[in-house]
Amino acid sequence: MQTALKDTSADAILCARGGYGLQRIISRVNLALLNKAPLIIGFSDITALHQLYALHNSPYTIHGLMCKHIATLPEENYALQLFRKALAREPLIYKLPDNTCNRTGEANGTLVGGNLSVLYGLQGTPFDLNHVIDAHPEGVILFIEDIGERHYHIDRMMNNLRMSGVLARIKGLVVGQFTDCDNDPSMNCETVYSTIREAVDQYDYPILFDFPAGHVLDNRPLYLNRNAHISCSQREATLQQS
Repeated sequence: MQTALKDTSADAILCARGGYGLQRIISRVNLALLNKAPLIIGFSDITALHQLYALHNSPYTIHGLMCKHIATLPEENYALQLFRKALAREPLIYKLPDNTCNRTGEANGTLVGGNLSVLYGLQGTPFDLNHVIDAHPEGVILFIEDIGERHYHIDRMMNNLRMSGVLARIKGLVVGQFTDCDNDPSMNCETVYSTIREAVDQYDYPILFDFPAGHVLDNRPLYLNRNAHISCSQREATLQQS
């Protein structure tokens, strides 16, 4: 990892897979390398690297497809087409239908986040979301997604972010795909999305649900550690990055 980060001849570090184990080594990364480090591309456990870059206000990263998906997705896959646009640094403009869990409003801020379980695992460390928010006085919009988590554990993680003050400090929330996270009828909230919505009910910033990014074939790219504008109305929701 250290060798890759200091390779100034490389334009990007394209991750091959989710990368479980990054939390074991990110504290040993030479932070002096980050301002000139190549672009990081990946998702899932790569969230740990996204956090590292965002914490030190380093160049932006791409939350998007990795080697396996690029090799196996058909050419007509929309996420793959958008991924190529992201590699070319083109603006990203997403328009989505309204979701009943959305909260209307508009917000500008630096987009940060990634996999909720990884973010939860970094809480209470030098790489947690409160430290990232501190590093961005312009304000942040938080993006979250996950896979294979129990409904009650998502509730636990969201309440961790609430009690630690993270959810009170953000300017907006973008909720991606929660793949294979089954709804549990024994929970207070009937669905995973409604559980997430309940955790932020006391705040007034806009919330955009069901964004097509995460552990799905339609995993559309997002620029993390870069400005984003979100807008939610009763008809549609938009997310724009230039």
